Amino acid sequence: MAGNASVLLSALNTRPSSAAHHPGQGSGDPAHAQGTPNDALSPGMQHAQLDPWSNNAGSSSHLPLSISQSINNPGLPSGVIVSSAAVNAMNGLGGDRDPQAAMSLVGAASGHGRGGSVAASAGALSRSETPGLPIGAGGGSSGGGGGGKLLLHGTSSLIQPGSIPGGQGQGENEKVYYLIVDLMNPNTREAALLELSKKREQWDDLALVLWHSFGVMSALLQEIVSVYPLLAPPSLTAHASNRVCNALALLQCVASHNDTRSLFLSAHIPLFLYPFLNTTSKTRPFEYLRLTSLGVIGALVKQNDNSDVINFLLSTEIIPLCLRIMETGSELSKTVAIFIVQKILLDEVGLSYICQTYERFYAVGTVLSNMVQQLVETQAVRLLKHVVRCYLRLSDNLRAREALRACLPEPLRDATFSPLLKGDMVTKRCLATLLLNLSDRVENS
Repeated sequence: MAGNASVLLSALNTRPSSAAHHPGQGSGDPAHAQGTPNDALSPGMQHAQLDPWSNNAGSSSHLPLSISQSINNPGLPSGVIVSSAAVNAMNGLGGDRDPQAAMSLVGAASGHGRGGSVAASAGALSRSETPGLPIGAGGGSSGGGGGGKLLLHGTSSLIQPGSIPGGQGQGENEKVYYLIVDLMNPNTREAALLELSKKREQWDDLALVLWHSFGVMSALLQEIVSVYPLLAPPSLTAHASNRVCNALALLQCVASHNDTRSLFLSAHIPLFLYPFLNTTSKTRPFEYLRLTSLGVIGALVKQNDNSDVINFLLSTEIIPLCLRIMETGSELSKTVAIFIVQKILLDEVGLSYICQTYERFYAVGTVLSNMVQQLVETQAVRLLKHVVRCYLRLSDNLRAREALRACLPEPLRDATFSPLLKGDMVTKRCLATLLLNLSDRVENS
C-alpha cells in the first residue's frame, strides 16, 4: 500500500506543462472546451473553467479504445501502460491529434516502483470518458511496486497495475485514487467527499495522498468557505452541513497524520474552521458543524509530541472558542472542547499561558466551575473525567493551586460524585490527588 501511495504522489505532484501541445486542441475534445489545465488555474477564469475534467454535452468525440489495447503496444517502452486516449493518438485515430504530443505521456519505465519516472499527461480526460477500462486489466508486477504504471490522461494520476479493480487486495486502492480525482470536479465532488470520508479510517496513506495531490486541499477549502454566507444569519441546511462536514472529516485525516500535521499547521488551515466554532445556533446542522470542526482541532492535539501545535493554538485564541462551547454546546461538543483544553493544559507552555494572568485563569476556572454544577444534574461521567483532570493539572501551578483552595467547587470536595465514579478507579484517584494537592497539610509538610 505504501509503495502504491508513494508512486502515486510523485505523479500527482507533477503539473501539466503549458508549453506542451495538447492533443485535444482543435479537435472538439470536450475536455478542452473549457480551456487547458493551466488556463483553468488563472484567477480570472469562470467557475465552469476551473474544472479541467468538466464535460461538454454538446461536444462530439470518438469513444477511446479499451485500455487493454495499450498494454502490449509495441511502440511503448516495456512495462508502461498509458490511457486509451493516448493510444488513440498514437494509432492515428484521433483525427488531427499530434502523435508526438501523445508520446509525451510516457517517460522511462522502471522495474522499481519508487524509482520509475513518468512524464505528466498534457491533455484532460475524466474516468467517465474511459469506458474501456476492463476488470482485472494490468501488466507488470504488483506487491513490490515493480512493473508497469497507468497514467490517467490529463489528471497526472498514476495507478499501479496491481490496483486495477479485480486484483486481490488492491481494488480498494484504485477506487480511492479515482475518488481523489473526482474531488477536482464540482459535479462529482460531493459523492467523492462522502465515500472518502467513509474510507479515511481504512486507508493509512490517505492523508499523504490528499495533501500532496495537486489542487485537492484547495478543493476542500473551497467547500469550507462556500458555507460562510450561511453562518450569519443562521441559514445552514442539513444537506449543506453534511457536505462540509465530509470535507472536514478529510481535513481531520490530514491533521492526525504524523507526516502531514506540521504542513497542515504551517498552512494555517485550522483558521478556516474558527468561524464554525464561533457560531451559537443550537440547531442540529450547526451543532454537527461545530462538533466536526472540534474533531479537526482534537486530532491536532491528540498526538501531542511537541509544542508546535500548542503554540499555534494559543497564538490563534482557540481557548475562548472552546470555553464558549464548554458552556453552551451539546454534551458531545463539550466533551471534545474540554479535551482540547485539557491537552493544552498538559503542555508546560499551555499551563503557563493559562496561569500567567488572573483573567485567563478566572475565565477557565469559571467555566469549569459552571460545568461541575451542571454535572450534578446531568451526571455525565465523560465530562466529569475531563473536568477532574483539568483541575488536577491546574493544581500543578503554584499560583493556580492557591486560587483553587478558595474556588474549587464544593461537589468535588464532598462525596457528590462518588456513586458516579464508583467503577472508575482512575478518575477517583485523580480526584483524590487533586484534593491532596490542595490540602494545607501537604503544603505545610
